[in-house]
Amino acid sequence: MIETIEVANREARGTRAMIKIRESGSIPAILYGHGEENVCLTVSLDTINKLIKHGTKLVNLTGAVTDSALLKSVQWSSMGDYIIHVDFARVSQSEAVDVTLPVQLAGEAPGALTAAGQLRFVTHQVTIRCPASSIPEFLVCDISQLQIGQSIHMNDLVLPEGATPVTVASVVIAQVAAVAGAAT
Repeated sequence: MIETIEVANREARGTRAMIKIRESGSIPAILYGHGEENVCLTVSLDTINKLIKHGTKLVNLTGAVTDSALLKSVQWSSMGDYIIHVDFARVSQSEAVDVTLPVQLAGEAPGALTAAGQLRFVTHQVTIRCPASSIPEFLVCDISQLQIGQSIHMNDLVLPEGATPVTVASVVIAQVAAVAGAAT
C-alpha cells in the first residue's frame, strides 16, 4: 500500500537550522532523482516513524511537492537513538527499483527439532529489483522442509511477480547445521 505524506519546503541550511527543525518535531529531508532539481524538505518525525515501523518504501508526497518517491535512506544520530535526515528518490510507479527487504522465516525446520541439529538464520536482508508499485513489506523463507545439512539460498526464495534477485543467488538465507559432537 502506498502511503501519502505531507511535506514542507525547507529554506534554512546549516547545522543550527537543522537542530531547530528537529527540535520542532520535524526532520530535514531531500527529494532527488529523474534529472530534476533537488528539493529540500521537512517532514513530521511522527510520519517518518510510522513509515519505518510499517516498512513502507513507496510514498506519495503532498504539500510543497506532489510526487511519488521511494524512501531511499534514513540517517540516524551517531548513537542511533534519533533520526537526523531522510532521503527520498523520485520514482514512477511503473519503473523497476532496487529495494532491500527483511526476510522472515516461516514454519519449523524438522532437522532443528532434534538435539543433533541447529537452525541458523544467516541472511536477514536481501535486495531485489521489482516494480515500484509492488514492493513487498518482507520476503518469506519457508524452512518447513529443512533437514540437517541442508540450506536455503537466495534463488530458493519465492519472489513477487515481476521481481528479480539482486543479491547473489548462492547466498545462504537459512540452514540446519549439525551440532558439534552430536550423533546424527
